[in-house]
Amino acid sequence: MDRFSDSASGSASVRASVSASVRASVLTGSAPRLAYRVFGDRGAPVLFVMGFGMSGRVWGPQVDELQRDHRCCHYDHLGVGDSERGPLFPTIHSMAGDGLRIMDDLCWDRAHVVGVSMGGMIAQELALSAPDRCRTLTLIATHGGVPFGSLPTLAGMWLFMRGLFGGKETRLRSVPRLLYPDEYLNSIDPIAFKAHMNERLGKPASLRTIVGHLQAVWRHRTESRLSQIDLPTLLVRPGKDILIRPTQTDRLAKRIPHAEVLRFDDAGHGVTFQKATELNAALRAHFLRDQN
Repeated sequence: MDRFSDSASGSASVRASVSASVRASVLTGSAPRLAYRVFGDRGAPVLFVMGFGMSGRVWGPQVDELQRDHRCCHYDHLGVGDSERGPLFPTIHSMAGDGLRIMDDLCWDRAHVVGVSMGGMIAQELALSAPDRCRTLTLIATHGGVPFGSLPTLAGMWLFMRGLFGGKETRLRSVPRLLYPDEYLNSIDPIAFKAHMNERLGKPASLRTIVGHLQAVWRHRTESRLSQIDLPTLLVRPGKDILIRPTQTDRLAKRIPHAEVLRFDDAGHGVTFQKATELNAALRAHFLRDQN
């Protein structure tokens, strides 16, 4: 059912991102209201959980493909995009509750849950606190909350801070280098990529939201509980990630029973765009294994 009031190359990924972000948002009935968007009218539901300070619209390359045979939903965290302002100090647990609120709003009993970066932390918490609501779990470029081991590289930290607090031009220069290896940036169509980055950056999150997300990530702790996850789990490990070190995926793999690891050794933190075609195929196969 359409809930809206309005109706493998970089360029292909950009087109997907744009086509999957033109719909208007629906707001949850309960406050503070979350903005979400649904695509597809058949198949098992998929909830996409975005990372730090970014709109759910960044899931465009995934939603554009997977909506063919799944009902897909992406949303904006409180204080981001079209969602209302949330609490001053949210927790990863409270943000997992936001995901459940959206599922309730959609009358989804269970869904495949896919999270990237901070969204992967939220997905872990959702799977731990409400395992009966999850069909499968996919964790992309994320960690289980080891404070100092989970810090970015020095280059990653510098680019992260410039991306957070710089002006738009500074962000447009810094964020690509944070998310993608130089080899990839040198190979992609610059016009298509700039369109993608404008979509990805969108409206900057407020300082209040940035501080809220920072403290939530810093307080995130699931590592000691990961052995409790009893779901088909796919871990995506981008080998050139300078924001969340690839070794953090290795730690998750040791702690989540029977987790499968998908390696992209030449990908950065922005793996959902850089490797969209391959990742989408892996997600579809992961979902289908659960149905079989």
